[in-house]
Amino acid sequence: MIRHCPAVLPEGNKKASARILMLAPEPFFEPRGTPFSEYHRIKALCGIGYRIDLVTYPFGRDVRIPNLRIFRCLRPPFVRGVRIGPSAVKLLLDVLLTFTAARLARSRRYDAIHSHEEAGLPGLWLARRLRVPHLYDMHSSLPQQLGNFGYTRSTVVRRLFERVETTMIANSRVVITICQELHDTAVSLGAAGRAFLIENVMGGDVDGDGAPPPADLRARYGLRPDQPVVLYTGTFESYQGLDLLIDAAAVLADTHPGARVLVVGGAPDQVEEARRRARAAASPLIFAGQRPAPEIPGFLAASDILVSPRTSGTNTPLKIYSYLRSGRPIVATDLRTHTQVLDSGTALLVPPEARVLASGLARLIDHPEERDRLASAAQALAAARYSPESYASRTAAAYEQLLEGASPRQAPGAPSEFDAA
Repeated sequence: MIRHCPAVLPEGNKKASARILMLAPEPFFEPRGTPFSEYHRIKALCGIGYRIDLVTYPFGRDVRIPNLRIFRCLRPPFVRGVRIGPSAVKLLLDVLLTFTAARLARSRRYDAIHSHEEAGLPGLWLARRLRVPHLYDMHSSLPQQLGNFGYTRSTVVRRLFERVETTMIANSRVVITICQELHDTAVSLGAAGRAFLIENVMGGDVDGDGAPPPADLRARYGLRPDQPVVLYTGTFESYQGLDLLIDAAAVLADTHPGARVLVVGGAPDQVEEARRRARAAASPLIFAGQRPAPEIPGFLAASDILVSPRTSGTNTPLKIYSYLRSGRPIVATDLRTHTQVLDSGTALLVPPEARVLASGLARLIDHPEERDRLASAAQALAAARYSPESYASRTAAAYEQLLEGASPRQAPGAPSEFDAA
């Protein structure tokens, strides 16, 4: 299945003739972490002049980016979607994605293969057959995912994931990582000199219609203009700390009964389960469900405090970069997942304990001058270290190294290893 966005090539750009086969084993586009990261990577590369054929799952909405064509693999019978994290359905979809990518590689010429997440393994295979360089876009540690999602405790499976990750890192000409922890992992596995740390500085920002005015959003959810509002945005996976936030909100209700916690995100069944837990805990949470990505800046502007209650994992949450630019103070758990970007000068960092988190939220509600100080410092950090300009320049540098000395594309009609396979 193909969704075509017509190519619009910058005149005179030396990279305009380079065509990339990109493998994205996620629903593209859906408003969640890795698809956001893929969206911004694609947008930056297409803006430079690269032409991308994206192979992805049969789910998600189409996006129009000049120089991008989207090819979707077959949808298995009775499969209507795929959840975040490892699963048997995801494995089946990855096999179908590989078939689609191989079919494209047989009939088209590419200068490089760019693979996200576990698609790095078939991506490497394709790159070797085509004799083109491979870039591994590392959004997470595959072995760590097993623990984050509670998928299995099998030592054999974990070692298999470790072997796959090591293979993808060791055999890719370039490795892109999205946080310091992953960068350190890639370097420790031999990618020094080939690893590029490119944080997801655009966060959840996407092109689209403007966000509703903050006053309208507050009115939509029954929030008064003077009512303290704490905002959480993101998925509802267990490592995100929704249970911690629910318990903290219940404590906050005792000291600040007028405060409300607004939660944006979550699949419908996850929202219903979280709502049930919140009612049982007498926790004053308001659930907005999943909202279109262009609305998220409006939610940030309509809030007083932003919260990230993660309890495990080491990747920096995508939302942190949007939070930094928002002009609102951040309260986050004092864990590596946050502290590789945030410190005590740019956010209020607290242990992952409900009463302490509630105390931190209460402190910022009661001290507007501290809210202003933290918000200003966060914006300054975003401008200095996490700007769109730095993202674009590092992405361009990664691709310059990827294609440096690459062999010219095979002429049409010339034999390939696919024909011999």
